[in-house]
Amino acid sequence: MHYDPAFSYEIAHIVRNGLDRMYGSTDKHPHGEDVIYYLTVYNEPAVQPAEPEDLDLEGLLGGIHHVSSPPADLPADAPRVQLLASGVGYAWIAKAQELLATDWGVAADTWSVTSWNELSREALATEEWNLLNPTEQPRVPFVTRKLGNAPGPVIAVSDYMKAVQQQIVEWVPQAYHALGADGFGFADTRPAARRFFKIDAESVVVQSLSALAEEGVIGRDTVQKALDHYRITDPTAVRGVKQEGGDA
Repeated sequence: MHYDPAFSYEIAHIVRNGLDRMYGSTDKHPHGEDVIYYLTVYNEPAVQPAEPEDLDLEGLLGGIHHVSSPPADLPADAPRVQLLASGVGYAWIAKAQELLATDWGVAADTWSVTSWNELSREALATEEWNLLNPTEQPRVPFVTRKLGNAPGPVIAVSDYMKAVQQQIVEWVPQAYHALGADGFGFADTRPAARRFFKIDAESVVVQSLSALAEEGVIGRDTVQKALDHYRITDPTAVRGVKQEGGDA
C-alpha cells in the first residue's frame, strides 16, 4: 500500500489505518491482513495546517480528497480547473491556485492525492468486478466518483515521473493533463530542478491555462502571455526566489 501524503494529519491517519489492518484482528483476518504500508515523506520543511473538521477520511485513505475551493471573490462564471498533487507537490498547486486567481482570474480547486497507486488499483479491481458480474449494476471507480462532478480540466502533478499520475487517466472523466519529473541527470537547487522539469507552481499555471485554451474557454494568446511572464523554460528564473521547502 503506497502513499505519498502531503500533510501531517494525512500521515497520522494512514499510519493508524496501516496498524489496524496489519496488526488488528477481524473475522476475515484474525491475525491481521497480509499487507505492507509504504509512505513517501520528505526532508523539506513546510508549515502544516490543522486537520480540517470536515476531513474526508474515506477519500484520504482511498487515495484522493478535496482540500480547498477557489477564492470566494472570483465571479461564479470564472474559468475553472482542478489541481491534483501528491506529497511535496501540494505546495505547488496551492501556490498555483493563488496565481491563477490573482493573475488570470481562473478558479481552481485543489486535491491531495495520497495514493495514485491505490486509485489505479481500486479502479482496475472495479473493472474486473464489472467484467465478472455482467448482470449486476456496474460499479464506478472511486476516483471517478470523486472527480465526476468537478468542473473544468484536471491538472495532475507530483515529484514522480509523469507515468505515475497517468495511472488514473482512464477513469477521470475530464480532460486530463499530467506533469512529472521525467528524465535524469539534472542537478541544481530543488526549485530550479522543478522548473527544469516544469512541475513547479508557475508551470502548473501555464498548463492550466493551456488546458482551458484547448477547450476554447480562454484564448491561446493568454497562454503565451503566461509563458513569457513566468519563463517556465528557464531554470535560472527561480534563482533568488524563496520557495517553501527549498533545499533541506
